[in-house]
Amino acid sequence: MKVINTRQPEKKPFAGPLFTGPDVTLQTLLPESKDYDVNVVNFGPGVRNRLHVHDCEQVLIVTAGRGIVATESEQRTVTVGDVVLFAAGEKHWHGATDDSAFSHIYVSRRGIACRIVD
Repeated sequence: MKVINTRQPEKKPFAGPLFTGPDVTLQTLLPESKDYDVNVVNFGPGVRNRLHVHDCEQVLIVTAGRGIVATESEQRTVTVGDVVLFAAGEKHWHGATDDSAFSHIYVSRRGIACRIVD
């Protein structure tokens, strides 16, 4: 058994082509898991990721701030305690509102790539 607090892992820069700005960090929670990617992603105000898709379900658990989660047909504001499920193959994006930083834990199957879609 392993118990870890979400404040323990170091915040590492995580900016890249998936994101609309550089103010993004990643905290890896369970690097030794063989089956799941479990990480905290922290977005600065107004930063989000681009429309993308995964080949498996993705779960987001909001841990701080206010964010936006969206698909091609729906957009919702989420806050601490909200849990979001994106279906495999569902085009979506998520990130911070303009006036708030935003953090979520994401859980997905290990080794499943994220693909940006136009």
